[in-house]
Amino acid sequence: MKFSPITVLTLLIAGSSAFAPAPTFTASKLNLAAVSRKDSYDITLLPGDGIGPEITEATKSVIGSLCKRCGFEMNMKEALIGGAAIDEKNDPFPDESLQQCLNSDSVLLACIGGYKWDKNPRELRPESGLLKMRKEMGLFANLRPAKVLPQLIDASTLKKEIIEGVDVMVVRELTGDVYFGTPKGIDIIDGERVGYNNMIYSESEILRIARVAGDVASKRTGKLCSVDKANVLDVSQLWRDVVTDTMEKEFSDIELSHMYVDNCAMQLIRYPKQFDTIVCGNIFGDILSDEASMLVGSLGMLPSASIGESGPGVFEPCHGSAPDIAGENKANPLAMILSTAMMLRYDLERPAEAQLLEDAVEAALDQGLRTADIKIDGDKCELVGCVEMGKAVADLVTSLELKTPITV
Repeated sequence: MKFSPITVLTLLIAGSSAFAPAPTFTASKLNLAAVSRKDSYDITLLPGDGIGPEITEATKSVIGSLCKRCGFEMNMKEALIGGAAIDEKNDPFPDESLQQCLNSDSVLLACIGGYKWDKNPRELRPESGLLKMRKEMGLFANLRPAKVLPQLIDASTLKKEIIEGVDVMVVRELTGDVYFGTPKGIDIIDGERVGYNNMIYSESEILRIARVAGDVASKRTGKLCSVDKANVLDVSQLWRDVVTDTMEKEFSDIELSHMYVDNCAMQLIRYPKQFDTIVCGNIFGDILSDEASMLVGSLGMLPSASIGESGPGVFEPCHGSAPDIAGENKANPLAMILSTAMMLRYDLERPAEAQLLEDAVEAALDQGLRTADIKIDGDKCELVGCVEMGKAVADLVTSLELKTPITV
């Protein structure tokens, strides 16, 4: 059996340590199947583009140490997505990659994209592969936490007093909205090119993401902010109506507020501690989740999960492919390692092993190890590369005292 997205969200960020989960609970609105705990798992790796292969290799070394210490196997098989898939198969997400993902216990994605493919036709851009994966795998809920770690509080570009204590969860709808709406295209109208997309949501699409957001908010502080642009967009008015109705009928204990997206973008910088759980549509969530992520100092530290109503989830770092530093051993692999921890906890029923990975990441930071993206002048920390950071975490996985007993 697979945890529901609601249960996943509940586990994700609550707790006393930076990554510790809250107790599990039975989701009343969504019940999804999951992989039962077993001795061997089939994992699809999608290294993708740019720094993706580098952070994938670093993560594989950590997984190897974890499996050796804890007595189980993760059979990792790579597949193509993004620019790499375009170059080899002329398809940003080939059918064979999709089938391999669907037949896996879980999927671990690095990152996609790069300047090389920016001028390709839309259907041959890396991002189209990502959209196809989300749609075909039914990954409708994206979970992106932004919690400030004490070790990295000085890495943020915002003042310490603004970000200290920030703990935000952005719940983003992932398979609707303007990214998927039709009709869309570029046509010649009255002698000039006209581009158009359709920002569209059905009531059922809004309802299911509202239920996910309501459940996660109820297991955090009970505060939920729904973000829209209802003052000018009809689709946002429907969004607001459905979210309001859902909270009133099914989550009456939730303190619901509404905020226009432009105001929310400003408030996240002005006073981010006012937010706990934010729920929003696809395009607004795309923007706001990146903004919220930067409160902690670097996208290189933040994991995410994309969950559907059945089948494997996809776990990936929040950052992009950073083609400008690809191959230079400058990438930060910690977000992908933490995404692996999320995968262990939510898809593979191995919470103790997930905790060990999270503890190892925090221990590496406590040792003063920093990749370039989280290194600041005068911090007296050691600058290390992707390979070195991966090795440090792998070594700590082997040597750390266990906080939670692991059943072998």
